[in-house]
Amino acid sequence: MGSDNSLAVSSPGESRRAARCKPVDRQQLLLRCVDVEKLVEEDHPVRAIWELVDRADLEPFYETIEAVEGEVGRSAWDPRVLISLWIYAYSRAVSSAREIWRLCGYHPAYQWLTGAQVINHHTLSDFRIKHQQALEELFVQVLGVLSHEGLITLERVMHDGVKVEACAADKSFRRQATLERHLELAGQQVKEMKEMGEACSPEVSERMAKARERAVREKKERLESALRQLQRTQEGQSSPEKREKARASTTDPEARIMQQPGGGFAPGYNVQISTDAKATVIVGLGVSQAANDAAELIPAVERIEANLGQVPQQMVVDGSFINQQTLVEMESKKIEVIGPVPDHASQTAGALQKRGVAPEFFPDAFVYDPEGNSYTCPAGQKLAYEGEEKRGFSVRHRYRARVGDCQGCGFKGQCCPDSKVRSLVRTEEPAEVKAHRQKMETESARTIYKQRPAVAEFPNAWIKEKFGLRQFRLRGLLKVTIEALWACLTYNICQWIRLCWRPKQAVSVGN
Repeated sequence: MGSDNSLAVSSPGESRRAARCKPVDRQQLLLRCVDVEKLVEEDHPVRAIWELVDRADLEPFYETIEAVEGEVGRSAWDPRVLISLWIYAYSRAVSSAREIWRLCGYHPAYQWLTGAQVINHHTLSDFRIKHQQALEELFVQVLGVLSHEGLITLERVMHDGVKVEACAADKSFRRQATLERHLELAGQQVKEMKEMGEACSPEVSERMAKARERAVREKKERLESALRQLQRTQEGQSSPEKREKARASTTDPEARIMQQPGGGFAPGYNVQISTDAKATVIVGLGVSQAANDAAELIPAVERIEANLGQVPQQMVVDGSFINQQTLVEMESKKIEVIGPVPDHASQTAGALQKRGVAPEFFPDAFVYDPEGNSYTCPAGQKLAYEGEEKRGFSVRHRYRARVGDCQGCGFKGQCCPDSKVRSLVRTEEPAEVKAHRQKMETESARTIYKQRPAVAEFPNAWIKEKFGLRQFRLRGLLKVTIEALWACLTYNICQWIRLCWRPKQAVSVGN
């Protein structure tokens, strides 16, 4: 806008001089005095974050700092500031180092933390992934604070797994032949760039040449990692056809195709979160590449014990975690498990129906004779005991009718249409599984299980909705584990602010 902001104002039969308004000059430079301490109010959450982080023992974060007193060199940023910045940023759904760098230039909360200075995004990005062990120790320290406040009891822990998308596209997954071809091309590129000496070209600076060479080298490393991951996947496949179809991502080789909560399949990781039921505090976190949760409960208990020095009295989970091995091992640890037992009877019925077996000839229609250890089919024919086999923790007893009895039976088309003779399997489960089935029939166990979604799924929803962690920014199992740890640490600190810090602030203000 120019400096001439006059506007002629007149009325019928009367003339007036032009009105004068203040101009807006957006080109001017200003020098202002800023009281950094008053940038945020006394009950602002950023003050609570700083207070809690300042109380923690952060010595492991300082051990890697090379700048020391009495020697030359540029001073490093205080880890307390960097930790607080990342925690506050995650609490506001900011997970980009560049965005934090930008916010430090004008946002009051970020300026209060940094003393109105701007921290380079490279410093922020490197710090986030550099201190996994120290970050885990800080997570445990925060759990100690929450436990001291009476927010953790481990009497009842709800556990759940949630799939979080990886920083990779579906189209980045390639089969072995394609990966090997791309790896060969990448190797040639690295060799050519070294031979050409691109830094000598006047059009390309030395810094740009090194950046290009680094990009090609990192691409080659990702392809090599993708091939290694593909070989591991192929080793776990049971048939040559499945091994042939196996693929790995060139962007994030450690990501796996998983079914996502919203439906459909996408590259992702399986984030396992254990939540204490007292105040919905996260007491354990793990990230795996497993597409299902069948083997995730025992590691979850071990993580809780490592964090708090004891195992929970009770674990409440959904049916995807329940299997014979888990129930037997949890019983050995004296941990009660609450969760539905998979309905194998309905699965068996579905398989028989696909084979063309009529419902009248499903296993529950056969009568078992304990004395003779045999079955009688609905048509009156006997199925004699054939033998047994041990599968896992169960014993499978096999029974089979005589070929002549089935071939001459008028119900063969309904009983065993795809085989010459009808057979049956009676599974004898371990005592721990039988006891668990009986327990889950009780009203008290069902009541406890109904409480699971409100507790177990609350942190998942909070982290996804409030923190915006629907897709990881980092790549690789190690780095996404660190990113998930930052999110869970932030969640617990938010719970401490909500349940402990704010009520105390309200009391102090009232006094």
